[in-house]
Amino acid sequence: MIRRNLGLAALLVTLFTIGWWVGRSSATAPDDLYANVDSFVEVLQKVEQAYVDPVEPRKLIEGGIKGMLHDLDPYSQYLDERSWENLKATTQGSFGGIGISVAVRDNYPTVISPIEGSPAWTLGIRPGDVIVKIDGASSAGLAVDEVANRLRGPVNTKVQITVHREGEKDDQDYTVERKIIVTKAVPYAFMAEAHTGYIRLANFSENSGAEVRAAMDKLRAAGANRLVLDLRANPGGLLDQAVDVVEQLVKPNTLVVYTRGRGKGQDNRYYSSERHPQLDWPVVVLVDPATASASEIVAGALQDLDRALVVGETSFGKGSVQSVFPLRGRNAALKLTTAKYYTPSGRSIHRASHPELAGGEDDSDEEDTPPATAPTDSTPPKAYRTSTGRVVYGGGGIVPDLKVVQDSLPPLTRRVETRGLPFRFANRWVNTHPNAKLGPVDEPMRRDFQSFLTAEKVEFTPVELAAQQPLLDRAVRRELARRISGDAAAARVALDGDPVYEQALDILARARTPREVFTFAAANGAKSGVATH
Repeated sequence: MIRRNLGLAALLVTLFTIGWWVGRSSATAPDDLYANVDSFVEVLQKVEQAYVDPVEPRKLIEGGIKGMLHDLDPYSQYLDERSWENLKATTQGSFGGIGISVAVRDNYPTVISPIEGSPAWTLGIRPGDVIVKIDGASSAGLAVDEVANRLRGPVNTKVQITVHREGEKDDQDYTVERKIIVTKAVPYAFMAEAHTGYIRLANFSENSGAEVRAAMDKLRAAGANRLVLDLRANPGGLLDQAVDVVEQLVKPNTLVVYTRGRGKGQDNRYYSSERHPQLDWPVVVLVDPATASASEIVAGALQDLDRALVVGETSFGKGSVQSVFPLRGRNAALKLTTAKYYTPSGRSIHRASHPELAGGEDDSDEEDTPPATAPTDSTPPKAYRTSTGRVVYGGGGIVPDLKVVQDSLPPLTRRVETRGLPFRFANRWVNTHPNAKLGPVDEPMRRDFQSFLTAEKVEFTPVELAAQQPLLDRAVRRELARRISGDAAAARVALDGDPVYEQALDILARARTPREVFTFAAANGAKSGVATH
């Protein structure tokens, strides 16, 4: 108790001194912002002395910091030790772990896929394995971030997991040694059809530009001369990596993006410097309401420069830049909004308000995590002109050149997908058919899946089942592909029938030059009754 009181006393003296000095030296600051630091210190002291239960001064200070930042914007945050480490892992694309992606299924963490070459992969951990214990403690009820915290750790340390596998009687114990796990910004890239390559860019970490460059080289060698760049559900990340991606497709010394802020050094202009960019490929960029931040820089720059056709739905609208300031003497940091970015035409795509993110504490560990749908506002968008005079809009996300809305799932398929039943069925099927190969869903498999749904108490009518059978077949085939051949194979199946993707392929199949994507998009829009810009 004496030690705690001495620590608090030292803290109070420090804060009083800072408050006096800042108030004295910043009398011209708006509203005397710092002049009332002594009020904060007084409240802190009263709580510590008089609150009914003992309190930890550190927690009070951290709570005060979080409250102060909460009213600024949804992206300015105090990063405690765990959040700071997770942010570094996200932006660096590597961390100490065992190499699996997990989701919660039926109250237990379940392996979605092991990362090839990781410790989990080497030991034979499979998709669908249910992790029932971690270091001897039950994993029931753990959230995904809690599972991650228990599985991650210093390199060369060990963690024990107990796995239940469908079709096997006994659970298996695995002792896994943690290694450096590298996550990929480009999880897969492949030839979509003759001469058209597809790149899935999932985030903007330290190696995103290099991974896109390697993927383009691979596709070029395979015969690609057209490109689909999929930025849907990409939450963003590092601004310099967004610039790196854009400059691979535009002329050297082209303005890609610029930033403006109040602080010193926040006004910057970023130009392309790639010596040998790919200038003759027609390009289509896919976006949706969860495309945010750095991914909007890419889409907006390529749109403004008339270098790519943007297809899909209006993006999220996060046009602000966050800087991270490590705090001295602590393994913590301040993530603070310091600037806004502007596309080459001069537009800010930042939404004035994000009601989904305001009004509640943001405990996310991700760099930027937009909600599933972009908010709407009533402010009329301001028109800007691209390099060739096409009209684009600012102030509310990236408005696509060709709007294509993703189909919504009908009720039965949505219930089945929400519960992860295709994934579980595929694991059961592969475990009981060790020589299974990927092919069409045949009638015996279809009957087995229907019986599985009945056993899982999924209610459906024969008419409902018949009407949604193609969607259910595709869901099963997707998860069989994931289980047998990996995530890239699952992506191919998932993209089959995707209206946004199919529009991109249709336009690229006819385009011979980069400019022709706009001509064919206008024709497709007129044919479907959709306005193009």
